[in-house]
Amino acid sequence: MSPSERPDGSIRLSRAVAIAVAIIVAVAACMKPIASAPATAENGQQIFRFDTFGDEQFWTDTLHLERVVQQAVDPTTALTVGLKVDMDALPAAVVEGIKQGQVDLKSPATTVTLLKLNAVVGVKGTVETIGGKDTLTRLGITCALCHSTVDDAFAKGIGHRKDGWPNHDLNVGAIVALSPAVTAAQKAVYNSWGPGMYDPRYNLDGKSTPLAIPPAYGLAAIANETVTAEGPISYWNAYVAVTQMHGHGNFADRRIGVNIRQEPDLVTSKLAALRVYQHSLAAPAPPSGSFDAVAALRGRSTFNANCIRCHVGASLTDNNAGVLHAPSETGMDGRYAMRTATKMHRTTPLRALWQHAPYFHDGSAKTLMDVVDHYNTVRKLGLTDVQKRELVEYLKSL
Repeated sequence: MSPSERPDGSIRLSRAVAIAVAIIVAVAACMKPIASAPATAENGQQIFRFDTFGDEQFWTDTLHLERVVQQAVDPTTALTVGLKVDMDALPAAVVEGIKQGQVDLKSPATTVTLLKLNAVVGVKGTVETIGGKDTLTRLGITCALCHSTVDDAFAKGIGHRKDGWPNHDLNVGAIVALSPAVTAAQKAVYNSWGPGMYDPRYNLDGKSTPLAIPPAYGLAAIANETVTAEGPISYWNAYVAVTQMHGHGNFADRRIGVNIRQEPDLVTSKLAALRVYQHSLAAPAPPSGSFDAVAALRGRSTFNANCIRCHVGASLTDNNAGVLHAPSETGMDGRYAMRTATKMHRTTPLRALWQHAPYFHDGSAKTLMDVVDHYNTVRKLGLTDVQKRELVEYLKSL
């Protein structure tokens, strides 16, 4: 049916067209940053996955990464630096085309198409048709860039989203180093971090002691989200959104000399909903058969005899009671802590340890046995090889 003209000259759409328009408007609304969101998990999920907080002002206007992507980042390259593709955002025809080898994974134009489909996890692109060609004009990032991955259901790096899981394949430094606006000295630092590592203070103090990207699940019962316990989860969300993602918003902390105010504030009103969603993300249970249950039971006794003083209660951290520890107390490298407000470390809440190696704030323990060996030496526990293996099995069960 074609539209009909009313007596006043306006156009009346057919019912079918009106419904189609309504659907398009609704979908478009879901893809836009949320200006102010009620504190629901549904809104928080949209913010976590799709809201850039206006950080295109940095990734596009300053770093010009939209040009780099448009010209040189094909899907194969994107997957190599750890970017993930949400297969559920892909039309069936695209999925089938990839299966049949009909989609060119060596063409940057394919990356632009994936961004147009909102299929690159944690990356938001604005794609416009210019001169008959899809052109990436704006680029930003979301929380999901570092704190989501996929299950590789389709292929390595392509699958269903797993929100809250740290993306330890992601090489943030290498991505930033692609920018033509970054100096040679900065590129060297960024490229030194490697996959799964990121320094959330380098842009503020010029020092580099990168951290392992942490999981964002299992936080509901945790008082302070950060490794140095500077504040609860909304503190860190605001810090990262404004100072690291470079979103358009406000963040101030006199302890570290940061006072950023940008109006309109596109961050603060969304923190409550974001927290609700993150608190809804439970730590994943260990896969069936992934640990020796009998050995783990014995390992629990060893844990209770040697570790429970700090890893206390259901949260397995004494930080919920306000306790902090000097790096020297646990034999940790204290260089990162010295750059923070507390100069101390919290006791890490133990959750889904089977999933997110490497361990310790700086990723210096590659395996759980490395963790046990470290504390056996530093705390002079005197564990036998059998006890250490049993303790590892217990940690794998958490």
